[in-house]
Amino acid sequence: MPIADRTRPRTVRVTSFDVAAEAGVSQSTVSRALAGDPVVSEATRRRVTEAARKLNYSVDENAARLRTGRTGTLAVVVICRPDEDRKDLNPFTYALLGTICAAASTRGYDTLVSFQDGPENLSGRYEEQRKADGTIVIGTTQNELAWRYFRDLAQAGAHQVCWGSPYDDLEWIRADNHGGARLATGHLIERGCRRIACIGSAGPLQRQFQERYDGYAERMAEAGLEPWLVESDYGLPREEQGRLAARALLASGRPFDGVFAVCDELALGALQEFAEAGVRVPQDAALIGFDGIRASTLAMPPLSTVQADFAAAGAMLVDKLLAGIAGESHQQRRVPVQLLVRESTRRD
Repeated sequence: MPIADRTRPRTVRVTSFDVAAEAGVSQSTVSRALAGDPVVSEATRRRVTEAARKLNYSVDENAARLRTGRTGTLAVVVICRPDEDRKDLNPFTYALLGTICAAASTRGYDTLVSFQDGPENLSGRYEEQRKADGTIVIGTTQNELAWRYFRDLAQAGAHQVCWGSPYDDLEWIRADNHGGARLATGHLIERGCRRIACIGSAGPLQRQFQERYDGYAERMAEAGLEPWLVESDYGLPREEQGRLAARALLASGRPFDGVFAVCDELALGALQEFAEAGVRVPQDAALIGFDGIRASTLAMPPLSTVQADFAAAGAMLVDKLLAGIAGESHQQRRVPVQLLVRESTRRD
Protein backbone atom coordinates (compact mmCIF):
# COMPACT_ATOMS: atom_id res chain seq x y z
CA MET A 1 0.00 0.00 0.00
CA PRO A 2 1.27 3.52 -0.74
CA ILE A 3 2.51 5.43 2.25
CA ALA A 4 0.52 8.58 2.98
CA ASP A 5 2.40 11.83 2.56
CA ARG A 6 2.40 13.13 6.12
CA THR A 7 4.45 16.21 5.19
CA ARG A 8 1.61 17.81 3.18
CA PRO A 9 -0.55 20.02 5.43
CA ARG A 10 -4.23 19.20 5.46
CA THR A 11 -6.58 21.92 4.25
CA VAL A 12 -9.10 22.70 6.95
CA ARG A 13 -12.10 24.70 5.87
CA VAL A 14 -13.03 27.52 8.21
CA THR A 15 -16.71 27.44 9.17
CA SER A 16 -19.12 29.94 10.61
CA PHE A 17 -18.70 28.17 13.98
CA ASP A 18 -15.01 29.09 13.93
CA VAL A 19 -15.91 32.71 13.20
CA ALA A 20 -18.44 32.61 16.04
CA ALA A 21 -15.78 31.35 18.48
CA GLU A 22 -13.34 34.03 17.33
CA ALA A 23 -15.89 36.81 17.65
CA GLY A 24 -17.40 35.53 20.89
CA VAL A 25 -20.94 35.24 19.51
CA SER A 26 -23.29 32.47 18.46
CA GLN A 27 -23.17 30.87 15.01
CA SER A 28 -26.65 32.20 14.22
CA THR A 29 -25.42 35.73 14.99
CA VAL A 30 -22.57 35.23 12.51
CA SER A 31 -25.07 34.20 9.82
CA ARG A 32 -27.29 37.20 10.53
CA ALA A 33 -24.39 39.65 10.70
CA LEU A 34 -22.87 38.54 7.39
CA ALA A 35 -26.30 38.55 5.73
CA GLY A 36 -26.85 42.18 6.77
CA ASP A 37 -29.73 41.44 9.14
CA PRO A 38 -30.66 44.75 10.82
CA VAL A 39 -31.32 43.04 14.17
CA VAL A 40 -27.53 42.71 14.62
CA SER A 41 -25.94 45.81 16.13
CA GLU A 42 -23.25 47.66 14.19
CA ALA A 43 -20.64 46.90 16.86
CA THR A 44 -21.37 43.16 16.70
CA ARG A 45 -21.38 43.25 12.91
CA ARG A 46 -17.94 44.84 12.88
CA ARG A 47 -16.63 42.24 15.34
CA VAL A 48 -17.97 39.38 13.22
CA THR A 49 -16.64 40.92 10.01
CA GLU A 50 -13.19 41.36 11.53
CA ALA A 51 -13.18 37.75 12.77
CA ALA A 52 -14.21 36.51 9.32
CA ARG A 53 -11.44 38.54 7.71
CA LYS A 54 -8.85 37.31 10.19
CA LEU A 55 -9.79 33.66 9.56
CA ASN A 56 -10.12 34.19 5.80
CA TYR A 57 -13.72 32.99 5.98
CA SER A 58 -16.01 33.33 2.97
CA VAL A 59 -19.73 32.65 2.83
CA ASP A 60 -20.76 29.40 1.13
CA GLU A 61 -22.99 30.89 -1.56
CA ASN A 62 -24.63 27.58 -2.42
CA ALA A 63 -25.54 26.94 1.20
CA ALA A 64 -26.80 30.50 1.57
CA ARG A 65 -29.02 30.10 -1.47
CA LEU A 66 -30.43 26.86 -0.12
CA ARG A 67 -31.27 28.57 3.16
CA THR A 68 -32.92 31.58 1.56
CA GLY A 69 -34.58 29.74 -1.31
CA ARG A 70 -32.96 32.16 -3.79
CA THR A 71 -30.91 31.30 -6.87
CA GLY A 72 -28.91 34.52 -7.20
CA THR A 73 -29.93 34.63 -10.88
CA LEU A 74 -32.31 36.84 -12.84
CA ALA A 75 -33.81 35.68 -16.13
CA VAL A 76 -33.96 38.08 -19.08
CA VAL A 77 -36.34 37.10 -21.87
CA VAL A 78 -35.97 38.81 -25.25
CA ILE A 79 -39.20 38.54 -27.24
CA CYS A 80 -38.60 38.35 -30.99
CA ARG A 81 -40.88 38.30 -34.00
CA PRO A 82 -41.66 34.73 -35.08
CA ASP A 83 -38.80 33.35 -37.20
CA GLU A 84 -36.80 36.60 -36.87
CA ASP A 85 -33.07 36.17 -37.37
CA ARG A 86 -31.42 37.15 -34.09
CA LYS A 87 -28.85 39.29 -35.87
CA ASP A 88 -31.71 41.42 -37.20
CA LEU A 89 -33.07 42.33 -33.76
CA ASN A 90 -33.56 46.00 -32.99
CA PRO A 91 -30.13 47.31 -31.85
CA PHE A 92 -31.94 49.09 -29.02
CA THR A 93 -32.82 45.67 -27.60
CA TYR A 94 -29.18 44.55 -27.53
CA ALA A 95 -28.10 47.81 -25.89
CA LEU A 96 -30.80 47.45 -23.22
CA LEU A 97 -29.89 43.80 -22.66
CA GLY A 98 -26.28 44.79 -21.99
CA THR A 99 -27.21 47.39 -19.39
CA ILE A 100 -29.58 44.95 -17.64
CA CYS A 101 -26.83 42.33 -17.34
CA ALA A 102 -24.38 44.96 -16.11
CA ALA A 103 -26.83 46.25 -13.49
CA ALA A 104 -27.59 42.72 -12.27
CA SER A 105 -23.89 41.93 -11.98
CA THR A 106 -23.28 45.10 -9.97
CA ARG A 107 -25.98 43.96 -7.53
CA GLY A 108 -24.45 40.49 -7.18
CA TYR A 109 -26.75 38.60 -9.56
CA ASP A 110 -26.03 36.39 -12.55
CA THR A 111 -28.29 36.62 -15.62
CA LEU A 112 -29.89 33.88 -17.68
CA VAL A 113 -30.77 35.19 -21.17
CA SER A 114 -33.35 33.55 -23.44
CA PHE A 115 -34.55 34.60 -26.92
CA GLN A 116 -38.14 33.50 -27.49
CA ASP A 117 -40.58 33.92 -30.37
CA GLY A 118 -43.26 31.22 -30.62
CA PRO A 119 -45.25 28.45 -28.95
CA GLU A 120 -42.45 25.94 -29.36
CA ASN A 121 -40.00 27.93 -27.22
CA LEU A 122 -42.08 30.15 -24.93
CA SER A 123 -40.83 29.34 -21.45
CA GLY A 124 -40.98 31.62 -18.46
CA ARG A 125 -41.41 29.37 -15.42
CA TYR A 126 -37.92 30.08 -14.13
CA GLU A 127 -38.97 30.45 -10.49
CA GLU A 128 -40.86 27.15 -10.47
CA GLN A 129 -37.85 25.42 -12.01
CA ARG A 130 -35.45 27.05 -9.50
CA LYS A 131 -33.48 28.63 -12.33
CA ALA A 132 -34.04 32.30 -11.45
CA ASP A 133 -35.61 34.50 -8.79
CA GLY A 134 -37.57 36.61 -11.29
CA THR A 135 -37.80 37.63 -14.93
CA ILE A 136 -37.25 40.80 -16.96
CA VAL A 137 -39.06 40.77 -20.32
CA ILE A 138 -37.92 43.01 -23.18
CA GLY A 139 -38.16 42.96 -26.98
CA THR A 140 -40.63 43.60 -29.75
CA THR A 141 -44.29 44.31 -29.15
CA GLN A 142 -45.03 42.75 -32.55
CA ASN A 143 -45.43 39.32 -30.95
CA GLU A 144 -48.80 39.45 -29.20
CA LEU A 145 -48.83 35.72 -28.42
CA ALA A 146 -45.60 35.98 -26.43
CA TRP A 147 -46.76 39.02 -24.48
CA ARG A 148 -50.02 37.31 -23.56
CA TYR A 149 -48.03 34.30 -22.33
CA PHE A 150 -45.86 36.37 -20.01
CA ARG A 151 -48.82 38.43 -18.90
CA ASP A 152 -50.56 35.23 -17.79
CA LEU A 153 -47.47 34.18 -15.82
CA ALA A 154 -47.34 37.56 -14.06
CA GLN A 155 -51.02 37.40 -13.19
CA ALA A 156 -50.40 33.94 -11.74
CA GLY A 157 -47.85 35.42 -9.34
CA ALA A 158 -44.49 35.27 -11.13
CA HIS A 159 -42.01 38.04 -10.23
CA GLN A 160 -41.72 39.94 -13.49
CA VAL A 161 -40.86 43.40 -14.85
CA CYS A 162 -41.17 44.44 -18.50
CA TRP A 163 -39.63 47.09 -20.69
CA GLY A 164 -42.20 48.96 -22.77
CA SER A 165 -44.98 46.55 -21.84
CA PRO A 166 -48.06 46.84 -24.06
CA TYR A 167 -50.19 46.12 -20.98
CA ASP A 168 -50.52 48.62 -18.15
CA ASP A 169 -51.52 45.91 -15.67
CA LEU A 170 -47.96 44.49 -15.77
CA GLU A 171 -45.02 45.88 -13.80
CA TRP A 172 -43.28 48.02 -16.40
CA ILE A 173 -40.50 50.52 -17.04
CA ARG A 174 -40.67 52.80 -20.09
CA ALA A 175 -38.76 55.75 -21.46
CA ASP A 176 -40.29 59.20 -21.07
CA ASN A 177 -41.90 58.71 -24.47
CA HIS A 178 -44.29 61.64 -24.23
CA GLY A 179 -41.64 64.09 -23.04
CA GLY A 180 -39.10 62.83 -25.57
CA ALA A 181 -41.53 63.29 -28.46
CA ARG A 182 -42.18 66.84 -27.28
CA LEU A 183 -38.41 67.45 -27.31
CA ALA A 184 -38.07 66.09 -30.85
CA THR A 185 -41.06 68.02 -32.21
CA GLY A 186 -40.03 71.20 -30.42
CA HIS A 187 -36.57 70.91 -31.96
CA LEU A 188 -38.04 70.73 -35.46
CA ILE A 189 -40.30 73.71 -34.75
CA GLU A 190 -37.37 75.75 -33.41
CA ARG A 191 -35.45 74.85 -36.57
CA GLY A 192 -38.23 76.53 -38.57
CA CYS A 193 -40.25 73.50 -39.66
CA ARG A 194 -44.01 74.06 -39.87
CA ARG A 195 -45.31 71.12 -41.93
CA ILE A 196 -44.11 68.25 -39.76
CA ALA A 197 -45.29 64.71 -40.45
CA CYS A 198 -45.10 61.90 -37.90
CA ILE A 199 -44.24 58.40 -39.11
CA GLY A 200 -45.60 55.85 -36.67
CA SER A 201 -47.15 52.43 -36.31
CA ALA A 202 -50.70 51.98 -35.11
CA GLY A 203 -50.34 48.33 -34.05
CA PRO A 204 -52.57 47.14 -31.22
CA LEU A 205 -49.71 46.74 -28.73
CA GLN A 206 -47.65 49.82 -29.62
CA ARG A 207 -48.22 51.63 -26.34
CA GLN A 208 -44.87 53.41 -26.41
CA PHE A 209 -45.40 54.57 -30.01
CA GLN A 210 -48.81 55.93 -29.06
CA GLU A 211 -47.22 57.87 -26.21
CA ARG A 212 -44.70 59.34 -28.65
CA TYR A 213 -47.41 60.31 -31.12
CA ASP A 214 -49.39 61.96 -28.32
CA GLY A 215 -46.35 64.00 -27.29
CA TYR A 216 -45.79 65.07 -30.91
CA ALA A 217 -49.46 66.02 -31.41
CA GLU A 218 -49.55 67.99 -28.16
CA ARG A 219 -46.44 70.01 -29.06
CA MET A 220 -47.75 70.66 -32.58
CA ALA A 221 -51.06 71.91 -31.18
CA GLU A 222 -49.24 74.24 -28.78
CA ALA A 223 -47.46 75.77 -31.78
CA GLY A 224 -50.72 76.15 -33.69
CA LEU A 225 -49.68 73.47 -36.17
CA GLU A 226 -51.68 70.55 -37.52
CA PRO A 227 -50.56 67.04 -36.51
CA TRP A 228 -50.16 64.68 -39.43
CA LEU A 229 -49.72 60.92 -38.91
CA VAL A 230 -48.38 58.74 -41.70
CA GLU A 231 -49.00 55.20 -40.54
CA SER A 232 -46.47 52.45 -41.17
CA ASP A 233 -47.33 48.79 -41.81
CA TYR A 234 -47.26 47.20 -38.36
CA GLY A 235 -46.43 43.68 -39.47
CA LEU A 236 -43.20 44.41 -41.38
CA PRO A 237 -39.61 44.90 -40.16
CA ARG A 238 -39.21 48.45 -38.91
CA GLU A 239 -36.85 49.79 -41.59
CA GLU A 240 -39.17 48.47 -44.29
CA GLN A 241 -42.07 50.14 -42.49
CA GLY A 242 -40.14 53.41 -42.61
CA ARG A 243 -39.42 53.08 -46.32
CA LEU A 244 -43.05 52.41 -47.17
CA ALA A 245 -44.30 55.24 -44.95
CA ALA A 246 -41.88 57.67 -46.58
CA ARG A 247 -43.03 56.47 -49.99
CA ALA A 248 -46.66 57.11 -48.97
CA LEU A 249 -45.71 60.55 -47.66
CA LEU A 250 -44.11 61.47 -50.98
CA ALA A 251 -46.99 60.01 -52.97
CA SER A 252 -49.52 62.11 -51.03
CA GLY A 253 -48.25 65.25 -52.75
CA ARG A 254 -48.67 67.13 -49.49
CA PRO A 255 -45.73 69.44 -48.81
CA PHE A 256 -43.62 68.75 -45.69
CA ASP A 257 -40.45 70.23 -44.24
CA GLY A 258 -39.94 68.01 -41.21
CA VAL A 259 -40.49 64.40 -40.16
CA PHE A 260 -40.60 62.89 -36.69
CA ALA A 261 -40.31 59.09 -36.77
CA VAL A 262 -41.37 57.37 -33.57
CA CYS A 263 -38.27 55.13 -33.60
CA ASP A 264 -34.84 55.27 -35.20
CA GLU A 265 -35.36 52.22 -37.37
CA LEU A 266 -38.42 53.82 -38.97
CA ALA A 267 -36.38 57.00 -39.48
CA LEU A 268 -33.49 55.08 -41.09
CA GLY A 269 -35.87 53.39 -43.51
CA ALA A 270 -37.41 56.76 -44.37
CA LEU A 271 -33.94 58.24 -44.88
CA GLN A 272 -33.12 55.57 -47.47
CA GLU A 273 -36.36 56.20 -49.33
CA PHE A 274 -35.83 59.98 -49.31
CA ALA A 275 -32.30 59.55 -50.70
CA GLU A 276 -33.56 57.39 -53.56
CA ALA A 277 -36.34 59.91 -54.31
CA GLY A 278 -33.92 62.85 -54.36
CA VAL A 279 -35.24 64.45 -51.16
CA ARG A 280 -32.30 66.07 -49.38
CA VAL A 281 -32.10 65.76 -45.60
CA PRO A 282 -32.02 68.24 -43.93
CA GLN A 283 -32.15 70.83 -46.76
CA ASP A 284 -35.55 69.78 -48.10
CA ALA A 285 -36.88 68.18 -44.92
CA ALA A 286 -35.41 67.71 -41.48
CA LEU A 287 -35.66 64.22 -39.98
CA ILE A 288 -35.48 63.03 -36.36
CA GLY A 289 -35.99 59.65 -34.71
CA PHE A 290 -36.28 58.20 -31.24
CA ASP A 291 -34.19 55.57 -29.36
CA GLY A 292 -30.56 56.59 -29.90
CA ILE A 293 -29.39 53.32 -31.48
CA ARG A 294 -25.76 53.20 -32.62
CA ALA A 295 -26.78 52.90 -36.29
CA SER A 296 -28.23 56.41 -36.12
CA THR A 297 -24.69 57.82 -35.86
CA LEU A 298 -23.62 55.95 -39.02
CA ALA A 299 -26.44 57.16 -41.27
CA MET A 300 -25.81 59.65 -44.09
CA PRO A 301 -26.46 62.19 -42.79
CA PRO A 302 -26.15 61.16 -39.10
CA LEU A 303 -29.62 61.03 -37.57
CA SER A 304 -30.83 63.36 -34.84
CA THR A 305 -32.67 61.38 -32.19
CA VAL A 306 -34.03 61.22 -28.67
CA GLN A 307 -32.14 58.77 -26.49
CA ALA A 308 -33.20 57.14 -23.25
CA ASP A 309 -30.57 56.78 -20.53
CA PHE A 310 -29.64 53.14 -21.22
CA ALA A 311 -27.72 52.66 -17.97
CA ALA A 312 -30.63 54.06 -15.96
CA ALA A 313 -33.06 51.81 -17.85
CA GLY A 314 -31.12 48.65 -17.00
CA ALA A 315 -30.71 49.69 -13.36
CA MET A 316 -34.39 50.58 -12.96
CA LEU A 317 -35.54 47.26 -14.44
CA VAL A 318 -33.28 45.27 -12.13
CA ASP A 319 -34.12 47.36 -9.05
CA LYS A 320 -37.85 47.15 -9.69
CA LEU A 321 -37.64 43.37 -10.06
CA LEU A 322 -35.54 42.97 -6.90
CA ALA A 323 -37.95 45.19 -4.99
CA GLY A 324 -40.85 43.00 -6.11
CA ILE A 325 -39.01 39.84 -5.06
CA ALA A 326 -38.39 41.38 -1.63
CA GLY A 327 -42.02 42.48 -1.33
CA GLU A 328 -41.06 46.14 -1.41
CA SER A 329 -42.42 49.08 -3.39
CA HIS A 330 -40.54 50.63 -6.33
CA GLN A 331 -42.42 53.56 -7.83
CA GLN A 332 -40.03 54.71 -10.57
CA ARG A 333 -41.32 53.88 -14.04
CA ARG A 334 -40.01 56.49 -16.48
CA VAL A 335 -36.44 56.60 -17.77
CA PRO A 336 -35.14 60.10 -18.56
CA VAL A 337 -34.33 60.99 -22.17
CA GLN A 338 -32.15 63.53 -23.94
CA LEU A 339 -32.15 65.20 -27.36
CA LEU A 340 -29.15 64.38 -29.58
CA VAL A 341 -28.84 66.89 -32.41
CA ARG A 342 -26.98 65.69 -35.51
CA GLU A 343 -26.76 66.62 -39.17
CA SER A 344 -30.24 65.39 -40.17
CA THR A 345 -31.80 68.44 -38.47
CA ARG A 346 -28.99 71.00 -38.44
CA ARG A 347 -29.49 74.39 -40.06
CA ASP A 348 -27.32 75.30 -43.04
